[in-house]
Amino acid sequence: MEKVHLPDESATAAWAASMASKFQPGDIVLLSGPLGAGKTTWVRAYLHALGYLGPVRSPTYNLIQTFDTLPPVMHADLYRLKGSMGIGLEDYLDTHVCLIEWPDRAYDMIRPEDCWQLTIDFKDESRVASLRSPFEPEVAFEGR
Repeated sequence: MEKVHLPDESATAAWAASMASKFQPGDIVLLSGPLGAGKTTWVRAYLHALGYLGPVRSPTYNLIQTFDTLPPVMHADLYRLKGSMGIGLEDYLDTHVCLIEWPDRAYDMIRPEDCWQLTIDFKDESRVASLRSPFEPEVAFEGR
């Protein structure tokens, strides 16, 4: 499991950009952490590293947003849901890099152990993050 200290937004952006070639269509990245931890900031920086130049907002109200990058990316924010069935998430799982915020609402459709798990959490005045691949065993995250 990769762990990283993120002292500010620019560090989050640099870390996200370093992953621009890490994920391929069919990869699912589950983004976890409290409100305001930096999940959407990470998504924005990742998309910009792939060459997307437009604004990136959390799709809290429209739930799913797609981006015609290489590879194509689907960003979902499931904060307002109790489950993900019927919202169309399954249409993107094989063809896009799927970035899913509040993934606990999608466990009716995906198995977390088959996904990349990216966690960002507060630590003092900064953030700490971890990335676990689907090929690694589950490891307790610092501070839980």
